[in-house]
Amino acid sequence: MKRKDFLKLLAAAPLAACTMKLNELSGITDQLPKTDKMPAFFIGHGSPTNAIEDNPFTQSLTALGKSLSKYELPKAILVVSAHWLTKGTFVDVSANPKTIHDFGGFQKELYEIQYPSPGSPEMAKEAAKLLEVAHESTDWGLDHGTWTLLKYIYPKADIPVFQVSIDYNKPMSYHLELAKKLAELRSKGVIILGSGNVVHNLRYSIGQMQMGKSAPADWALEFDKYVRQAVCDYDTDALVNYSKAGSSSQLAVPTPDHYIPLLYTMGVGDKSENMDIFYEQVEFGGISMQSFQIG
Repeated sequence: MKRKDFLKLLAAAPLAACTMKLNELSGITDQLPKTDKMPAFFIGHGSPTNAIEDNPFTQSLTALGKSLSKYELPKAILVVSAHWLTKGTFVDVSANPKTIHDFGGFQKELYEIQYPSPGSPEMAKEAAKLLEVAHESTDWGLDHGTWTLLKYIYPKADIPVFQVSIDYNKPMSYHLELAKKLAELRSKGVIILGSGNVVHNLRYSIGQMQMGKSAPADWALEFDKYVRQAVCDYDTDALVNYSKAGSSSQLAVPTPDHYIPLLYTMGVGDKSENMDIFYEQVEFGGISMQSFQIG
């Protein structure tokens, strides 16, 4: 078997015990007692156009929202998005965060979408206190890494949401350790969501789209599988030191902005918790939509 065919077979294979399909999960949630500890997620957000499309990915988000009935209603959602990069760490404490359309050249319909969820100044201030190094801010809001996902998971926009920025000058290990300081918020009713993409080579993907191609690149499949295995094993060392994946890592993560949110999700969980990879696909050749839930 050729290496290319082998990689494609791996991508299509079942995910072993760390995965449960969302339709199976939602089918048993009514039989389970409510739990106080909120889950944590990493979701590959992909293109902003997902906000106006009915496709397998957005359908998986709708199913995810329905499956969350097993939990108490969250008091807030903390999001670490690939699209709020700063020097230093900031927490948005706005009472009414604005919907940010941080992209250009898309359909008019996208710019008309609003996600009018309230903020959570109280929880945001507590997050800033836990982080110790964070600064409070009201200059941000909800970027498309947040609202394009939540509009499917919580379409009523009735759950308070706030974002924590990424200090882009820090190494991977810093982000993992910083995330651990936020873990206790999950027991205080806060969902924690990392929004990015495991593989995010936008330059390559745009070139593929221009040529009318969409097949996943071998290096994208290889790196996606490396991360998938590390997530299932809860091998945070492998995730922090992702260059161990070999040459595929250089193409899969040309810049770490979309990768870093994954470390925040892993940092607020632990090995004893259930891990479900609920969506997988490599789009446009070089953008992974791999998404998972902890807890």
